[in-house]
Amino acid sequence: MFQNIGLFALLLGVLVTVHELGHFLVAKACGVKVLKFSFGFGPKLLGFVKGETEYQIALLPLGGYVKMAGDIPGEELAPEEAHRGFLAQPPWKRMLIVLAGPVFNLVFPILIYFFVFWGAHEVTSTRVGNVLPESPAAVAGLRPGDRVLAVEGDKVRTYQEMADAFVGRFERPIPLTIEREGKQQIVEVTPLKKVESSPIETIERGVMGVESSSRVPILGVPPDSVAARAGLRTFDRVLAINGTLVPDQAALYDALAKHSGVLELTVQRSRPVEAGAVVAHVPEVMTFQLEKQPGEGLAALGAESSEFYVSSVLPGSPAAKAGIQWGDRLVSLNGEPIRSFSMFQVQISGLGEKPFGLTWRSAEGMRTEQIARAPVQVKEEFGQVSTGPVLGVQSWDFSAPAERIQLNLEWHEALTQSARIVPTIIKQTVKAIAGLFDNSVPLSSIGGPIMMYQMAAKSSELGWDYFLQLMAAISINLGVVNLLPIPILDGFHLVAAGWESVRRRPIPVRVREVANVVGLAMLVALMLVAFFNDITR
Repeated sequence: MFQNIGLFALLLGVLVTVHELGHFLVAKACGVKVLKFSFGFGPKLLGFVKGETEYQIALLPLGGYVKMAGDIPGEELAPEEAHRGFLAQPPWKRMLIVLAGPVFNLVFPILIYFFVFWGAHEVTSTRVGNVLPESPAAVAGLRPGDRVLAVEGDKVRTYQEMADAFVGRFERPIPLTIEREGKQQIVEVTPLKKVESSPIETIERGVMGVESSSRVPILGVPPDSVAARAGLRTFDRVLAINGTLVPDQAALYDALAKHSGVLELTVQRSRPVEAGAVVAHVPEVMTFQLEKQPGEGLAALGAESSEFYVSSVLPGSPAAKAGIQWGDRLVSLNGEPIRSFSMFQVQISGLGEKPFGLTWRSAEGMRTEQIARAPVQVKEEFGQVSTGPVLGVQSWDFSAPAERIQLNLEWHEALTQSARIVPTIIKQTVKAIAGLFDNSVPLSSIGGPIMMYQMAAKSSELGWDYFLQLMAAISINLGVVNLLPIPILDGFHLVAAGWESVRRRPIPVRVREVANVVGLAMLVALMLVAFFNDITR
């Protein structure tokens, strides 16, 4: 607990100090007298005076402040220092001093990301772990184990880089440079369009139907199939074939290639056990025999992929209202066969909230209904509520670990990546704040100190890279929010200085006083909303 409190104080203290450091340095450069620079609030713990400025560390390390001479209307200064007061400066100088704080908050994340990216760190490789059946990748001839080296000539080294390379690239042939069995070759894939929507932005990216993780062999068992007659059930997990262990589907293919005739399957099945009002699921290892069938992979066992089968239904979702239940098998979308659950999700994402025909097989037989995705409130990790349009079904997601590699970035590569990612986050932050005003982003997404404390604690558990990225994101939020033209914030001081430079006279004192009261009321209201959200979470 004390460690988490320390991390929270470090997070907030560093960011506010960076903000105040911007004001401090530019004020000094503009000739304004700075009386005090404080790290923290409250009683002074220790400090010293250098030149005309007192530097101190205060008791509460939750921020900091800069006290400049003449920054309060009516404040009296010695005649020889009157010209060094903040309010005595020309508007352009005051604008620079005020702007420096938010700018430092917006530039500081570039330094943070530089240290996150620089040097060696572990990433997911571009090795293909699984190819979805009937997907664009399968049609193009991609196989598990292929390594993607470039997308349309653009070099990719990580799985995330490969995914990002398909933003805006879809529904046309895209040449991929791949490595297979030590040799390079080029294949052309025509990705489907996937629409990723959030209150902040909508991204259209191509999806070719590959996964970094290799799938664990979990059965989908149709009624009256060879697998069903042998006693196998949907969601049985294949552990071994004729004594050969099969940790993933690639191993399943290899094992089946070595055996023919009668196969002995060792599977793991989740057996429900009732304990009063609670139902627990206990894994049980079982053995079955069946004749090897024509085809490859799961088809050779008389089964199919479990991803066609529904493993969970979100309560209150369109799927639940339509009567879809656990174990039902998705069959077709608008009359077209569903080839994989992932491709099914891609297809319905492009429909938004438009209705579509869905056919599925339940215990009672085949059913077809017109269904439309709809917003459903889902509580996320830190209590935020997302309301994106969903159908409300999930397939069994059980994957073997993806291949991880060490990526070593030189300093110039790390700096380039940092300079690219920070403007993107700034843009998303601006859109999110704008969404609060047009109600596209709910007020329930606003977090306060408790949420920041939780995020700091959680990120530290995941590692320092995550903690630093959280610090960068919050720094950007502080920078953008402080630029809003709300009284008390830096943005209003910018407006005031701009007004004075145009009108040649300052905003009347009475107007400033009223504006400050309004601004304070707005900030107090925002803080109350944040605290309310924190408590209700």
